[in-house]
Amino acid sequence: MKLAIATHLDDSDTRVFANHARTGEWCIAGGFEFSNWAEGDLVGKARQAFSNGWLGLDTGGRVTFVAVTAVEPSEVQRLTDQLAEHFVTYYGAPDVAAARPVAAEEIAHMADLCDEHEDGTLLTVARELTKSGVRESFRAIKPQQAQLDQFAVHGSLDD
Repeated sequence: MKLAIATHLDDSDTRVFANHARTGEWCIAGGFEFSNWAEGDLVGKARQAFSNGWLGLDTGGRVTFVAVTAVEPSEVQRLTDQLAEHFVTYYGAPDVAAARPVAAEEIAHMADLCDEHEDGTLLTVARELTKSGVRESFRAIKPQQAQLDQFAVHGSLDD
């Protein structure tokens, strides 16, 4: 099974999101946060989070890029429980037991997004408000195949 971790190509996420995810933090799309939003909610840093932010499961912060990587089943269980607790704390779920199936569905959705990609693939998300709600689209950026000679040191140790 694969999921995705927060990846920073530069420090821009620290400036564009009110709360940014940490590098290496497990992430999901997290579009549920915006399910009741309207155009008036899309201002400033909140607009950036809506437009293209993945949700970090440890911090609740947002990140622009995530990288696909393998995940252990025990980690998936922990993340599902953590997300269920998030639903109780921030979204009014009655308890963790009631929130767990929804959390498992969110994690499974992310796994489905990631499973078709090789490790190291970068993913982006784009959201827009439509008359029927939030529409998400995803883009994959394949890892570049570096040539060995880009890293080889040419010369002789005998000099």
